[in-house]
Amino acid sequence: QVQLEESGGEWVQPGGSLRLSCAASGFPLSDEIMVWTRQAPDKAREWVATLWPGGATMYDPSVKDRFTISRDDDKNTMYLQMNDVTTEDTAVYYCQKGDSTATGQGTQVTVSS
Repeated sequence: QVQLEESGGEWVQPGGSLRLSCAASGFPLSDEIMVWTRQAPDKAREWVATLWPGGATMYDPSVKDRFTISRDDDKNTMYLQMNDVTTEDTAVYYCQKGDSTATGQGTQVTVSS
Protein backbone atom coordinates (compact mmCIF):
# COMPACT_ATOMS: atom_id res chain seq x y z
CA GLN A 1 0.00 0.00 0.00
CA VAL A 2 1.43 3.33 -1.09
CA GLN A 3 1.53 5.88 1.71
CA LEU A 4 3.14 9.26 2.29
CA GLU A 5 3.31 10.91 5.69
CA GLU A 6 4.59 14.44 6.20
CA SER A 7 5.94 15.77 9.50
CA GLY A 8 8.01 18.61 10.85
CA GLY A 9 5.64 21.50 10.38
CA GLU A 10 5.52 24.00 13.23
CA TRP A 11 5.49 27.67 14.13
CA VAL A 12 8.68 29.51 13.27
CA GLN A 13 9.72 33.14 13.31
CA PRO A 14 10.60 35.00 10.10
CA GLY A 15 14.19 34.31 9.16
CA GLY A 16 14.15 30.95 10.90
CA SER A 17 14.61 27.44 9.57
CA LEU A 18 12.87 24.10 9.75
CA ARG A 19 12.97 20.77 7.99
CA LEU A 20 9.95 18.90 6.74
CA SER A 21 10.00 15.15 6.29
CA CYS A 22 7.98 12.86 4.04
CA ALA A 23 8.14 9.19 4.96
CA ALA A 24 7.16 6.88 2.13
CA SER A 25 5.97 3.30 2.28
CA GLY A 26 4.88 0.85 -0.36
CA PHE A 27 7.32 2.06 -2.97
CA PRO A 28 10.94 3.28 -3.18
CA LEU A 29 11.22 7.05 -3.32
CA SER A 30 14.35 6.70 -5.42
CA ASP A 31 12.27 5.29 -8.31
CA GLU A 32 9.84 8.19 -8.48
CA ILE A 33 9.69 11.86 -9.33
CA MET A 34 8.65 13.45 -6.04
CA VAL A 35 7.17 16.85 -5.41
CA TRP A 36 6.54 19.22 -2.52
CA THR A 37 3.52 21.47 -2.86
CA ARG A 38 1.86 23.89 -0.46
CA GLN A 39 -1.48 25.55 0.09
CA ALA A 40 -1.79 28.84 1.92
CA PRO A 41 -5.10 29.97 3.48
CA ASP A 42 -7.62 30.97 0.82
CA LYS A 43 -5.17 30.21 -1.98
CA ALA A 44 -4.80 27.42 -4.52
CA ARG A 45 -2.24 24.70 -3.98
CA GLU A 46 1.08 25.61 -5.57
CA TRP A 47 4.17 23.72 -6.57
CA VAL A 48 7.29 24.23 -4.46
CA ALA A 49 9.98 21.81 -5.60
CA THR A 50 10.65 18.62 -7.54
CA LEU A 51 13.21 15.86 -7.02
CA TRP A 52 14.02 13.45 -9.82
CA PRO A 53 15.19 9.87 -9.28
CA GLY A 54 18.67 10.79 -10.48
CA GLY A 55 18.93 13.60 -7.96
CA ALA A 56 18.16 16.60 -10.11
CA THR A 57 16.06 19.29 -8.47
CA MET A 58 13.93 22.24 -9.47
CA TYR A 59 12.37 24.99 -7.37
CA ASP A 60 9.73 27.64 -7.65
CA PRO A 61 11.51 31.01 -7.92
CA SER A 62 9.92 32.14 -4.65
CA VAL A 63 11.82 29.48 -2.69
CA LYS A 64 14.93 28.97 -4.80
CA ASP A 65 18.12 29.52 -2.80
CA ARG A 66 16.16 29.22 0.46
CA PHE A 67 14.66 25.71 0.29
CA THR A 68 16.41 22.41 -0.46
CA ILE A 69 14.66 19.20 -1.48
CA SER A 70 16.49 15.96 -0.79
CA ARG A 71 15.95 12.34 0.15
CA ASP A 72 17.51 9.58 2.20
CA ASP A 73 17.16 6.33 0.27
CA ASP A 74 18.03 4.19 3.30
CA LYS A 75 15.17 5.75 5.26
CA ASN A 76 12.92 6.06 2.20
CA THR A 77 12.24 9.61 3.32
CA MET A 78 12.19 12.91 1.45
CA TYR A 79 12.97 16.24 3.05
CA LEU A 80 12.39 19.92 2.50
CA GLN A 81 14.92 22.10 4.29
CA MET A 82 13.44 25.58 4.64
CA ASN A 83 15.77 28.44 5.48
CA ASP A 84 15.19 32.18 5.87
CA VAL A 85 11.45 31.65 5.93
CA THR A 86 8.99 34.50 5.53
CA THR A 87 5.33 34.96 6.36
CA GLU A 88 4.62 34.15 2.71
CA ASP A 89 5.79 30.59 3.40
CA THR A 90 2.90 29.98 5.80
CA ALA A 91 0.93 27.06 4.35
CA VAL A 92 0.10 23.41 4.63
CA TYR A 93 2.91 21.52 2.92
CA TYR A 94 2.27 18.29 1.05
CA CYS A 95 4.53 15.69 -0.47
CA GLN A 96 3.26 13.78 -3.45
CA LYS A 97 4.30 11.51 -6.24
CA GLY A 98 5.04 13.39 -9.44
CA ASP A 99 2.31 11.45 -11.24
CA SER A 100 -0.18 12.68 -8.59
CA THR A 101 -1.24 9.14 -7.67
CA ALA A 102 -0.37 9.61 -4.00
CA THR A 103 -0.19 12.54 -1.60
CA GLY A 104 0.19 12.89 2.12
CA GLN A 105 -2.14 14.53 4.60
CA GLY A 106 0.01 17.65 4.87
CA THR A 107 1.91 19.40 7.64
CA GLN A 108 1.24 22.96 8.80
CA VAL A 109 3.99 25.57 8.67
CA THR A 110 3.24 28.89 10.31
CA VAL A 111 5.70 31.78 10.02
CA SER A 112 4.98 34.72 12.26
CA SER A 113 6.57 36.92 14.85
